Amino acid sequence: MATETEEGSCRPEVIVDFAFHCGVFHIIVENIGTAPAYRVSVKFSRKFHGLGGRQEMSGLRLFRRIEFLAPHKKIEILLDTSGAYFQRREPTRLIAIISFRDVRRRSYEQRIVHDLSIYKDVSYLLKPGWEELARRSGSSVGGGHTQNGRSQICPY
Repeated sequence: MATETEEGSCRPEVIVDFAFHCGVFHIIVENIGTAPAYRVSVKFSRKFHGLGGRQEMSGLRLFRRIEFLAPHKKIEILLDTSGAYFQRREPTRLIAIISFRDVRRRSYEQRIVHDLSIYKDVSYLLKPGWEELARRSGSSVGGGHTQNGRSQICPY
């Protein structure tokens, strides 16, 4: 029989994160735990849009139910360029409410608060091809500049 400490260390732990890399946002759903997660669902405190404003990201089928998420598995999806996202005045403070179960059908829920406004003045350099992504997403910001017009250099 496993002790409480052993059980606690061998369980799923699903998080939702927003990754920022050189002017592009991604949304990540990841099981950082050591056991599989079942029936994963994510609800956001507010609706938000990506892909140039054309896609309501908070309502994607992906967030309604992931039947199985293996330990250490990550699903990463493109949100938008940061310039386009901020230019549309999309919400910057988002709360992700994540629900999931373990193999014994025990339910878990956690809330993660994200503040995307911390990335508004971060320096970055657009990589080849990302300028086209910025243009297609409706951003007038491309070319390594933020909405405030300052030149950006990727912090490698």
